[in-house]
Amino acid sequence: MYRAPVDEIAFTLKHVTGFGADLDAGRFGDLSEDLVDAIIGEAGRFAAEEIAPLAKVGDEKGAVLKDGTVTTPPGWADLYRRWCEGGWNGLAAPEEFGGQGLPTLLSVAAIEMWNSGSMAFAIGPTLTVGAIEALEKHATPELQKTYLEKLVSGEWMGTMNLTEPQAGSDLNALKARAEPVGDGTYRIFGQKIFITYGEHDFTDNIVHLVLARLPDAPAGTKGISLFLVPKFFVNNDGSLGARNDVFCASMEHKLGIHASPTCTMIYGDGKFGETPGAVGWLIGEENRGLACMFTMMNNARLAVGMQGVGIAEAATQKAIAYAQERRQGRAAGAPKNGGMSPIVEHPDIRRTLLTMKAETQMARAITYACAYAIDRARLDEGDEATAWQARADILTPMAKAFSTDVGVEVASLGLQVHGGMGYVEETGAAALYRDARIAPIYEGTNGIQAIDLVMRKLPLQGGEAVARLIGELRADQKSVAQARGLGATGEKLADALDDLEAATAFMTSTLAEGRVNEALAGATPYLRLFSLVIGVAFNARAVAGNENPGHAALVRFMAENLLGETGALRQRVTEGAGSLDAAADALLSA
Repeated sequence: MYRAPVDEIAFTLKHVTGFGADLDAGRFGDLSEDLVDAIIGEAGRFAAEEIAPLAKVGDEKGAVLKDGTVTTPPGWADLYRRWCEGGWNGLAAPEEFGGQGLPTLLSVAAIEMWNSGSMAFAIGPTLTVGAIEALEKHATPELQKTYLEKLVSGEWMGTMNLTEPQAGSDLNALKARAEPVGDGTYRIFGQKIFITYGEHDFTDNIVHLVLARLPDAPAGTKGISLFLVPKFFVNNDGSLGARNDVFCASMEHKLGIHASPTCTMIYGDGKFGETPGAVGWLIGEENRGLACMFTMMNNARLAVGMQGVGIAEAATQKAIAYAQERRQGRAAGAPKNGGMSPIVEHPDIRRTLLTMKAETQMARAITYACAYAIDRARLDEGDEATAWQARADILTPMAKAFSTDVGVEVASLGLQVHGGMGYVEETGAAALYRDARIAPIYEGTNGIQAIDLVMRKLPLQGGEAVARLIGELRADQKSVAQARGLGATGEKLADALDDLEAATAFMTSTLAEGRVNEALAGATPYLRLFSLVIGVAFNARAVAGNENPGHAALVRFMAENLLGETGALRQRVTEGAGSLDAAADALLSA
């Protein structure tokens, strides 16, 4: 059974990100360390005692679509009601709309635990959080007044509608259309696929955020607008009115997250209302909808990164518990008459379990640091705020891609530890692996995250933003090199930083010379290289001055067992493009 790692989460919050020093300095107002601990503790209790017990029924029963209505698994709608009553939906939402206005960092810590309990449950409310942020930043006061309070409370839920059959990652191909009526509303027509929680029984209204094109819109992404399309219209007194012309036509049968309804949504089919067309309201400016949606997408990318961390933590806990109970063979040095040993005593299993724990903590450090940067960008002013926003921008693709890759890797390793019992469904190890596999795909595939890091984030501030970050990592390395009890951590981290700097210099010069394909060929190994170095360095900075032998031992394991990969990744970045092109031309030509 899942146990929320509240001590590890609190340690990462306070000592890895720098949040603890800010609390002591009063940077976050009257938010105290005691209150932070209380929030994390209660979130952990809810995740372990109320969400996790329903994960199995969610996986086995799944969501069901019948006559246009989606029913979630037994107990799930009531679980959502209790979750809202606990105030979790508005943890970081603005206070003026009923939220608690707490830091994003605390929300991210809670999201990790929700996903460890059940990724299929957590993804629905996560999208609502993104919709709240998009409306807060871009919607008119009238739309905010009508919808934000209900979204913040969780009484209503939000969705994100981008994908169409012909338009997945490439939104240039988007065809959904919006026709102005003349009274400030628009009629929306089209089909959207893979819409998470597009229809469900958690709430009596669903607020869809939909990308569509106006009749005179320019081609490409510069001609996309964003619209708010409710399932039910809202009367002036706040009560629900007639049904809008939008419905769920089908629901996908997926590898994992079975309890999360993934819907095909039809807009403007004439199924509801006297006049065909789903009625929508413009969010932001015409033809600038993608900029508005990116507010929600960046939120979602960090949240999806937390799915990777949450799954990895749950898989690690499950594997450690199994390894302590399962007996096979006799470990080296064990008494000859002692019978079979627990498999946790075998070196290869120990290496596997520590790899799982190390990768999980590395991903946790990166995602929490990204959330912390978001908070500092909002809190600070001027150049400081700009610098923190650049830091958040750099970390976001790594938070999404590295963490979700880790979720899959760690879930797979967990299944390996279980052996044959992992390949059958009874232990739950297979369910975690199935659930984890979607996270590297949606909200921008991990390959797209790598492209974003190389093409958009490396050039930020003329390259100075990345240079500052690497400079900080160098300072962390020097501090670690002087610490005792960390073995070769300082030396290994120094070598890895050399690899990162060399790969970064190669990417920068390659782009400057216009050799874009060469840079793109190495984007994915570059993202992993950068992430490995950051994951170790961020965790290493928390060793000094903290009496936490377990964390210090884990950092040493990271450095001496995982950082060696950076040399090979550097080689793939700087030398891999030629062989890639030659092999692709020979083997993949039509």
